[in-house]
Amino acid sequence: MRTSIFKQIDNPSEFKKQLLKWAQQFGEIIFLDSNVAYSNLSKYSNFDMVLAVDAFTAIKTDYKNAFEDLFQYQSHTKDWLFGYLSYDLKNDIEELESNNYDGLHFPDLYFFQPKKLFFLKGNQLEIKYLNLCDDEVELDLIEVANYSLSITNHTLPDIKQRISKENYLKKVTKILKHIHLGNIYEANFCMEFFAKNVIINPHQIYNQLNAISEPPFAVYFKNKKCFLISASPERYLKKTDSKVISQPIKGTAKRSFDKDADVQLKTALFTNEKERSENIMIVDLVRNDLSHTATKGSVEVEELCKVNTFKQVHQMISTVVSEVENTTSPIQIIKTTFPMGSMTGAPKISAMKIIEDLEETKRGLYSGAMGYFNPNGDFDFNVVIRSILYNSTNQYVSFSVGSAITSKSDPEQEYEECLLKAKAMFEVLLNK
Repeated sequence: MRTSIFKQIDNPSEFKKQLLKWAQQFGEIIFLDSNVAYSNLSKYSNFDMVLAVDAFTAIKTDYKNAFEDLFQYQSHTKDWLFGYLSYDLKNDIEELESNNYDGLHFPDLYFFQPKKLFFLKGNQLEIKYLNLCDDEVELDLIEVANYSLSITNHTLPDIKQRISKENYLKKVTKILKHIHLGNIYEANFCMEFFAKNVIINPHQIYNQLNAISEPPFAVYFKNKKCFLISASPERYLKKTDSKVISQPIKGTAKRSFDKDADVQLKTALFTNEKERSENIMIVDLVRNDLSHTATKGSVEVEELCKVNTFKQVHQMISTVVSEVENTTSPIQIIKTTFPMGSMTGAPKISAMKIIEDLEETKRGLYSGAMGYFNPNGDFDFNVVIRSILYNSTNQYVSFSVGSAITSKSDPEQEYEECLLKAKAMFEVLLNK
């Protein structure tokens, strides 16, 4: 059971910073920020910010029977649960493997039941503490207001590229052969940038990355020595009552400081035949995924190829929705749609096999999903992209980027798109 307390917050943006500072003392943290500036994506947003800290219970497992284990945990706990699903849970759904190099060593699945929860919407703060610690609320709020954090000096990483440009172009050419042979229509091919023996301050890096990008699905995650710093613009899946919402992104264009040029770039993205075909292919895939649990005839495309503008890029986003019976398990809805189609390609299984063969890094949490379940079984998860992953035990830092390869793809342009997506991560890690 939880106790709810409501407070008015005079300065929400300052309060968020103080709250995240205060949270650093805990071993388990999930901080979700919707950066409310993006009102065109906030139609389905419940909160401006959520903070969950301090695990009361938790589940951590590899991919084997992961969805069954999560079902048991979620259905028995019937409480707020926060955590992630790594991309490699695909191996629990289909006959697939993940044999590429893994420098991070995160669990394939991790969720925790927090003792302490904070929800911010506008100026209204709701605090939900488990009854066993609800007497700590007032003291914690005093701490939040006065919390100071020492700054950690971080070493400038020597960032390396797992796949060289030359090798990248060869691999994309191989994908194009698969497409021309009819094995797949589209594949999301990714490559890793990494650094070893690095000490960073994840909290500091998060603040910098979030300030650069201001994405609608930003995440700061900590599980002991494992960290995710995410500036994700993409929602994977949300369930509210009987409605399920997926918002795949396919199609990226750079921004310009010149207003007229920026409008032209946005228009060019909207009318770009290749980018639209990429998006529509994934919309079809998502429609098919949602149909596994949808009530008959309820799958609809609410928005097709809508261009949304973020601080660093324009993105083409579609919204696909469905209705489900109230008896359908939330875990089943996730299992039948995972991983997000925008990060695999189409047909999904064939694409996942091909990209596993050509990529050189185990994706792990990258291109998986981070989010939460509420006590009623509703949920909201992002897609883990535009994200930095860090294991502070072995001092390994990693970020990956990818793009969708279709029959119209030019390998050089796909490479440039990857570098555009990597720009903000380079900036914050190299203090530029």
